[in-house]
Amino acid sequence: MRIGTGETVDAAQAVAALGLADRELLREGLAATLLHGTVQRQVFDPVFDLYFPRGVGGPETEPADREDLRERLSAALAAGDVVMMGQLAAEAVDGFGGYGTSPGSEGWSSHQTLDRLRPQTLLARVRENVRARNGSSGFADRLLDDEIRRRIETFRRQVAVEARRRIAEQRDRDELARRAVATTPDRVDFLYAGKLQLAELRRTVQPLARKLATRLAARRRRASRGSIDLRRTLRGSLSTGGVPMKPVLRRRRPMRPELVLLCDVSGSVSGFSDFTMLLVQALHDQFSKVRVFAFVNRLDEVTRLLDHGAADPEGLGARIRAEATLTGWHGSSDYGVALGEFAERYGDAVGPRTTVFVLGDARTNMSDPNLTSVRQVAERARRVYWLNPEPHAQWGTGDSAAPEYAELVEMHECRNARQLGALVARLLPV
Repeated sequence: MRIGTGETVDAAQAVAALGLADRELLREGLAATLLHGTVQRQVFDPVFDLYFPRGVGGPETEPADREDLRERLSAALAAGDVVMMGQLAAEAVDGFGGYGTSPGSEGWSSHQTLDRLRPQTLLARVRENVRARNGSSGFADRLLDDEIRRRIETFRRQVAVEARRRIAEQRDRDELARRAVATTPDRVDFLYAGKLQLAELRRTVQPLARKLATRLAARRRRASRGSIDLRRTLRGSLSTGGVPMKPVLRRRRPMRPELVLLCDVSGSVSGFSDFTMLLVQALHDQFSKVRVFAFVNRLDEVTRLLDHGAADPEGLGARIRAEATLTGWHGSSDYGVALGEFAERYGDAVGPRTTVFVLGDARTNMSDPNLTSVRQVAERARRVYWLNPEPHAQWGTGDSAAPEYAELVEMHECRNARQLGALVARLLPV
């Protein structure tokens, strides 16, 4: 999260106005002044809980009996009492979350606490309590179950916050903040992103595309004015004694470039390729033509499938693997065969106005990298860029042919959505 002088001043003014008496009010005031998007809230809240804890040490009450705690938790869930749920979370961590040779000597575990308390098994008991109080109906029961599950999930988060707070009192708080707080989706490495993180990334495609489209349009407007024509400018300055009062610009003929994507959709690289394809599809109005090709060890054009990808982004990868011919005699990636097939079958897709992006980790499984085909594509295209989701330190290790490809085309490290957005804004032609 980028916090500058302006945000710092606003946050200080918010603290002065709100005071320190109400912790939750302070949380909302700081969030309103420091954050630039809803996605940053998942970072802000855990960090706020670490540096502005709800208390110090354990609860003052005696450790509770498990069944007594479950009974009180059931009542709090039925009433929707978030404050009481927080107090019970503190009691639960203190009573059941400590591990080591003595309670609290080594650390505190939210997983161990929830495993012993098992709040998810209280659904039926809480439902009966609410029914007895408010009556019931078939449709209302389904809504009630959803609401109870949300309250149980809130309690689980409170237990996790309490466990982190107790650990922070024993260890370095700054180190815990760096290691225990999940980063925003745009900073998660494509190669290590889980299913939920990739789903969150796909939801950021449209906002990112709008931002990039604005930047590209501004670059195109600046480029359309052209550069200074020095010869004509100096000739025109003769009438003003050699002072170039009116610079003459070389007018550029406006044109929209063509874009070709070659995407490795094998293994862990597929999440990176899917996200980039969706992003380019969202930017298609910025180009005169966009063609997308996917490969594992065979290559096939999938441009037509991207039209449905905007409506169902999560199903794009599965649809490509089901409808496109991507593999031959084996299921491992083979860049040499795939790139050779592109140069041979789809060479007409590349011309002097075409920018080609290759998306993949350049790991050839010890097969021939087919540098000749890459050289042919580079000679035909206006530009060729290779976006590699692996860290630069891993290029050339094992079966990676990244250094060999990087000698022929411009290769960039592209590990997360933030890097991808910056690269797309800088490298896409205007």
